[in-house]
Amino acid sequence: MQNRMNRVCLICLCGLAFLAGMAWTAENPPEILIANFEDSTYGDWKAEGTAFGPGPARGTLPNQMEVSGFEGKGLVNSFFEGDATTGTLTSPPFEIQRDYISFLIGGGMHPGETCINLIVDGGVVRTATGPNDKPGGTERLDWYSWDVSDLREKTAVIQVVDAHTGGWGHINIDHILQANHSVGTQETSRELAIVEDYLSFQFGAEQGGRSQVSLRLNNEVVRYTAGQNRQEPYWITWDVSQLKGKTAALSIIEVTLGGHRIADTVHHDGEVRGVLYVTDKLYQETYRPQFHFTPKKNWTNDPNGLVYYDGEYHLFFQHNPEGIDWGNMTWGHAVSPDLMHWTQLENAILPDEHGTIFSGSAVIDTRNTSGFQAGPHPPLVCIFTYAGDFGTPKRPFTQGIAYSTDRGRTFTKYQGNPVVENLGPGNRDPKVFWHAPTNKWVMVLYVGTRSDFVILGSPDLKNWERLSTITFPDGHECPELFELPVDGDPANTRWVLWEGGGRHMLGKFDGVTFSPETGVLPSEWGRNCYAGQTYNNVPGGRRIFIAWMNGGSYPGMPFNQQMAFPRVFTLRSTPDGPRLYAYPIAEIETIREARGHWADETLEPGANPLKDLQGELWDIDAVIRPQDGSRTVLNVRGTPIVYDAAKAALSCLDKEAPLPLEDAPLALRVLVDRTSIEIFANGGRLVMSFCFLPDLLDKTLSLTCEQGSAHIDRLDIWEVRSTWPETP
Repeated sequence: MQNRMNRVCLICLCGLAFLAGMAWTAENPPEILIANFEDSTYGDWKAEGTAFGPGPARGTLPNQMEVSGFEGKGLVNSFFEGDATTGTLTSPPFEIQRDYISFLIGGGMHPGETCINLIVDGGVVRTATGPNDKPGGTERLDWYSWDVSDLREKTAVIQVVDAHTGGWGHINIDHILQANHSVGTQETSRELAIVEDYLSFQFGAEQGGRSQVSLRLNNEVVRYTAGQNRQEPYWITWDVSQLKGKTAALSIIEVTLGGHRIADTVHHDGEVRGVLYVTDKLYQETYRPQFHFTPKKNWTNDPNGLVYYDGEYHLFFQHNPEGIDWGNMTWGHAVSPDLMHWTQLENAILPDEHGTIFSGSAVIDTRNTSGFQAGPHPPLVCIFTYAGDFGTPKRPFTQGIAYSTDRGRTFTKYQGNPVVENLGPGNRDPKVFWHAPTNKWVMVLYVGTRSDFVILGSPDLKNWERLSTITFPDGHECPELFELPVDGDPANTRWVLWEGGGRHMLGKFDGVTFSPETGVLPSEWGRNCYAGQTYNNVPGGRRIFIAWMNGGSYPGMPFNQQMAFPRVFTLRSTPDGPRLYAYPIAEIETIREARGHWADETLEPGANPLKDLQGELWDIDAVIRPQDGSRTVLNVRGTPIVYDAAKAALSCLDKEAPLPLEDAPLALRVLVDRTSIEIFANGGRLVMSFCFLPDLLDKTLSLTCEQGSAHIDRLDIWEVRSTWPETP
């Protein structure tokens, strides 16, 4: 690896020396500097959002790893105030006068989200990302070149984009220039007529980093693969049978070191070479989660209206029916008999003149308090936010209702909408439930300013009065209020007040006022769990929770984002008082097959009882006793989950959580789908939820001790079956 890095650096240095010593002629005209970001402001460049700060950075920003490899004193660095900020930085128009545009680039590798784009005639014709998509990595900038010889004399703009808020959610750019030669990484682009079923190419062992191959149709990425270095070259094959008869743009981005070139290995024929990357078989696409809900296509985020009714679990969800990114918020709709196998129905609630349809909840009006019942079925009533910013004309946010009298197959909006007028800027996300002791409906609502929730009451879901205000420190969006027994004792209960990030307080609720008994408590120690909601009306009294696994990446897929696996909430006694636990629902046992069982074994350094297991979908249940100072590592498809006994901490990807065992064993339950890892430690007291994008060729599992040893009390491994139909 060191030799390879030296070769990459040598290429960059030689390129710079070549630039410095070149004699400029008519055949070799001088380079044209587009921007070097040495001034204190961006000048004619237009910055939008907050990610790029007030001007070019002077190197490393607060809480950032050391940034290196840039020229001079300044650079574009969208880590301003951390990875959570977003924005764009756009150049003034310029004429393309040379064969190559080169620049220094670093930061995150999130296509379309942390990238630099070349835009001609309103469309993206070239793009590049940083090299990092996993924890670790480096903030070093390296040279990158676009071949733009086919775009000479066209007018273009360059746009730097930061739309990613998770790990490596930033981009670094410096020293953009035009020249008649390339430097470092090179992009090869060409049109390709799709006439055969498969398109194959080979990643080589001599590449100087992750290379990227993409296929665009009408300026939309329809296939994408990023390849990692390996000791031996390996093939990737795309199924392009559904694109036959069309002409697409093939783009290959690689570090050329004088040896293997991906561009020289492209085959378009009827042969499958290496790993087959599927994108056109519904629910069988390469990055489609196999036992987590995703819509057939396009964007989804918050789960909405979770309710059980007449043998079906309803899952409504924030949905953009018109595109792969957020927008046009509509309530999508799916139903399931078991929370495992989902059938997507027609979209339930669509935008109107009051605005688009933001998050909310659903209830079964068994007493027909609303008067909506028109047949044998009690009405299913949805309560949602009208996002008035998107109304015609614009107006404040309000709350509306819609009802169904045919078991949720069609919905009618109440003619008296909105039922709750605006209570604050952006007030939203009503969660409604029936409170039997006071014989009324109760709504908890985010007022639109952090730290303020309100409680409202209604006899009929149509007429609401404000009952009380709740102060929730830094509480934000998607509130909820529900009751749970402590240790299963119905005579000893607490109410859980919840907010979008899963932070919560425990206390009492009398139908009017919530009285907290704890401070704000965490429920999630990972990075990809947000805007969760629990089901109303579940038989048996289980409190079942589903969340949006925000921030996932699904390159080349027809859908965007996924839901978390359903969990059961319980309250249990601890030395600190009652605390919330979360654990996968038992229904998963119906979709798994045993692959291995171990008990009463010592795990010594170098041993790996899972070395013979290969796969994508897992349910892992382990009870392990780490020895003092040991590091026990469960590695899932190249992603380590580490328990460090010396630190008494559990870590995965870029998150670490305290987990003292206090002479008890480490109980670890791990669910692995194609793009997600969910960790439940010590019975669900600690939960870590992650989206990840594993190497397609890495399907390994391992359990090892990096130092010291551990004792396996019990270890069970199940392979999980897909819940999607084979022939939709």
